Amino acid sequence: MNLEFERIMPSLPYILEGIPTTLKVVAVAAVIGFVLGILLSILKISRIKPLNWIADFYTSIFRGTPLVLQLMLIYFGSPQILGIQIEAFQAAFLAFGLNSAAYISEIIRGGILAVDKGQREAALALGVPYSGMMLNIILPQAIKNILPSLVNELISLTKESAVVTIIGLGDIMRRAYIVGGETYKFFEPILFAGLIYYVMVMILTILGKVIERRMRRSD
Repeated sequence: MNLEFERIMPSLPYILEGIPTTLKVVAVAAVIGFVLGILLSILKISRIKPLNWIADFYTSIFRGTPLVLQLMLIYFGSPQILGIQIEAFQAAFLAFGLNSAAYISEIIRGGILAVDKGQREAALALGVPYSGMMLNIILPQAIKNILPSLVNELISLTKESAVVTIIGLGDIMRRAYIVGGETYKFFEPILFAGLIYYVMVMILTILGKVIERRMRRSD
């Protein structure tokens, strides 16, 4: 084994500069996924069957096809379908956001259904509007119960963001690959990129546990 980490040392700052790009993609995609996921989860528990079908069909599409395929369709297919080239960053957060929404919708749907039905019936009996009941009573309890699952989804989103390298976005992995091409040493920069992802995931895990403890204390 011939490892030469000293050869990539001058390029480590270049790889680290990819962190903001990765975090931006994850942050924007997480917001899109969470908001759209809430809407989809409400459609899934609606008494109007066509709305159930639409939400279930959306989920089946994005859960049933690879994320990398969705990313490539949005980025490489946009000139042919829309007549314009979507920017790499926009394609990244759209693909990740739409994909994440499918998974988050199932998580939130499960959380909503786990809330005691008596609270829903009591709110309706008191004349609380459905929208107010969902926003102020049901969703806060559901989110508190599913927080660990949401943190896991955010962790998965962070790790999966590495696939944006295929569309040339200058994230951590893309920069590590470029350094490998310049130094003819791929193992070392890719291993360093893996360390960065590991640290980010550990930070998210710790933050998730801290928030979960605080929410338990507030009960």
